[in-house]
Amino acid sequence: MAERRFTRKKEEFVCKNCGARVKGSGYTDHCPVCLWSRHVDINPGDRKATCHGMMKPVGVEMEQGEYVITYKCVKCGHKKRNTASSEDSFDLILELVEKGKRE
Repeated sequence: MAERRFTRKKEEFVCKNCGARVKGSGYTDHCPVCLWSRHVDINPGDRKATCHGMMKPVGVEMEQGEYVITYKCVKCGHKKRNTASSEDSFDLILELVEKGKRE
């Protein structure tokens, strides 16, 4: 039997980067205050990654009218991309866009 590519997990968490309390929607995978995430999944929601390193937001691209944030694990270097949420700090998203223009 093939493994599911997405498992919805409605979880609340405290951000390990900024300390914000985050109420998850089942699709929440990063802190909306600082945009940081954690390397906990192999496939979205499965919590099977063993690294558990912090995932730094390193870039943003616009795709089909949505902002897509690129993350890089500061522990193992793994990269992933996730669509931004309407709850996310738009100021930080814009900072990542500007940073990308300078690089």
